[in-house]
Amino acid sequence: MAIKTNLELAQEFSQTVLALAPVIVLGSGFSAAHGVPSMWPLGTHLRALPTGPDWSTEEETEWGVFCGQIDTGVDLEAALGKARLTERQTHAVVEATRAFLLPSDLEAFSSLLADRRAFPLTRLYQHLFNSTHRTVDVVTPNYDRLAEYAADAGGFSHFTGFDYGHLQTRAKDPTTRIHYGRDVARTVSVWKVHGSLDWFRDAVGQIIGARACLATPPGYTPVMVTPGIDKYRLTHGEPFRTIFGCSDAALERARAYLCIGYGFNDEHVQPKLVERCEASSIPLLVITKALTPTTKAFLARGRCGKYLALEECPGGTRAFFNAAPDGVELPGETIWQLPNFLDHMLGAKP
Repeated sequence: MAIKTNLELAQEFSQTVLALAPVIVLGSGFSAAHGVPSMWPLGTHLRALPTGPDWSTEEETEWGVFCGQIDTGVDLEAALGKARLTERQTHAVVEATRAFLLPSDLEAFSSLLADRRAFPLTRLYQHLFNSTHRTVDVVTPNYDRLAEYAADAGGFSHFTGFDYGHLQTRAKDPTTRIHYGRDVARTVSVWKVHGSLDWFRDAVGQIIGARACLATPPGYTPVMVTPGIDKYRLTHGEPFRTIFGCSDAALERARAYLCIGYGFNDEHVQPKLVERCEASSIPLLVITKALTPTTKAFLARGRCGKYLALEECPGGTRAFFNAAPDGVELPGETIWQLPNFLDHMLGAKP
């Protein structure tokens, strides 16, 4: 019997994962591939914001702590974690974050209007729904709507925990679905654990979804949890408690995981995933431009039963798997990029 090449082993593992209808975990690297700024450009943007005209001395001091951290190259999460911002400063950061990311989100939507095949994620959905499965679960800390746009482009319904319509209220039932006659629509459930660009809270705490709002409506604040020490306090309330429950349930019942541009740096996402990969050998497939130190440390522990991680290397892709924990090069193959990955694993693009 001929010995399989490393590329053949990667292809075999990937096709196995895709056949198991994996839960998809989208990180900032996925959105960056579509022009949505990642954490570092966002941190640089926030660093350049002017201070408030009525900020107290203490607020000025804490903002200086944040700026100093960014200036020394500290990542946004750590920089905001070092500063104890007041509630109004946190609101200002959230509003500035939304204003910075929204144009890129809308530009991505425009590209989809010009070409319904612009998002490789749509093609992935189509493949996963080419079966008896009626639901694909996506878990993401991203605020943008790329996962939802990709579902729309494929002709699939999507659900984010809100009822349907232009003015959306929170759904009472997380299994809410559109029906065509007696048939349940194929639905992408997108569990956005840190909020969304189109979620808002009014002065009395009511939460709505309003996609048509370019600016934050008067009297409302964006429902988005930014990095930093407030992240853990804010996510104890709604809608995050419900979203976390749905996210954890999806990760718990998953038969495989596919992580795209995700760096394993969020304690709201990976604990359940890591636990099941290590304790139950649930297959894990990671596709990203560069594996983060956190990802490498997790895989280096040697307790992940079945995994394949693909990242860029000069001239191709470096693949890490159980039999090659230090990685092997796949020269000339750029399968760390989702479009090329799908071409290899599903066949040539139609």
